[in-house]
Amino acid sequence: MPRTDASTPRILACDVFGTVVDWHGSVMREIAARAPAIDAAAFARAWRAGYQPAMARVRAGELGWTRIDVLNRMILDTLLPEFGLAAMDEASRAELNRVWQRLAPWPDAVAGLARLRSRFMLCTLSNGNIGLLAEMAKHAGLPWDCILSAETFGRYKPDPRTYRGVAEIFDVEPGQVMLVAAHQDDLDAARDCGLQTAYIERPAEFGADAPKPVVGDAANTLHARDLTDLADRLGCP
Repeated sequence: MPRTDASTPRILACDVFGTVVDWHGSVMREIAARAPAIDAAAFARAWRAGYQPAMARVRAGELGWTRIDVLNRMILDTLLPEFGLAAMDEASRAELNRVWQRLAPWPDAVAGLARLRSRFMLCTLSNGNIGLLAEMAKHAGLPWDCILSAETFGRYKPDPRTYRGVAEIFDVEPGQVMLVAAHQDDLDAARDCGLQTAYIERPAEFGADAPKPVVGDAANTLHARDLTDLADRLGCP
């Protein structure tokens, strides 16, 4: 049944990587076109696996504030020799790193977001930097009302200031914001800050050959198959 009671949020803040866009399939296709001899699926997962350790260096103060674009490039430069691609030139590395700006949306994403936007203020809440997210939105046709990023707050999720910052920017109570994400740790941190939460199933986030378990409903979290299903559950036309 659609949610239409007083608990209905005013702002939907969406995680992006994995929730709205298919990072694994997009990166895999691009590296396969450039280096068909390597295991492109493994390369995509390895690149993504460097993401949390890189952000941890920023959180720990080992690195000053560093945009995800820059962290992605640092990870890439480490990864290329491991896959026999150390000879890739600078121009090719820079262009490959921009694949994160060209990620393809999940099949339900654009239509689902458009329906959600018809009823709610729709923004991103991603660790991706603002320029990256804007380029991605332009490329993929993602209909955001507003792009918010860890860069907006100078802190990476799950720092509480990122979640509470959304409410502050829109001048609403935290409970009037709903985080939409495919990752339970993100949702748990948002709930701890008083936000509502919606879990989106993305079993193929890490590739069809590495299915991700669909986690059962958590307390006080709306559970939807995809963004179209979420629009149905939230009563969007």
